[in-house]
Amino acid sequence: MHMIVASSSAMHAAYEYEFDVPPEAIDENDHVNNVEYVRWMQEAAVRHFDSVGGIALMEQAGATWVVRSHHVEYLRPALRGERIRVRTWVKDFRRVMSTRTYEFVRAGDDTMLAKGETEWVLVDVKSGRPKSIPPELQALFSVTKT
Repeated sequence: MHMIVASSSAMHAAYEYEFDVPPEAIDENDHVNNVEYVRWMQEAAVRHFDSVGGIALMEQAGATWVVRSHHVEYLRPALRGERIRVRTWVKDFRRVMSTRTYEFVRAGDDTMLAKGETEWVLVDVKSGRPKSIPPELQALFSVTKT
């Protein structure tokens, strides 16, 4: 999968990159299998978090992120070889949780293919229990409600 980081805006409000749909993402209906979007959401979140230095801070805090829930709304099918633009941003922070939003757009014509959200919980690596999100981690992102 060839990926290109397209932008990581000031204050890290949104992060986007593009990739070509790989053959292994295609299902028996000859379009992208819906489960691929969930995997792509996780990949986008990790890429964004890593791009702002979040992984080092998270390790210092002795914590890791775990997905509590996800929701995807499928709007149009994506097809083999199409170029997809993924855009993600942090919608909010709560004590131990954060909501992240995603958009999947066909790069060729800007058609919205899917959109979704994940709710992440910060967990203490040693105890496995939820942990308050340190202000240093929150400060890496400009929360965007849209």
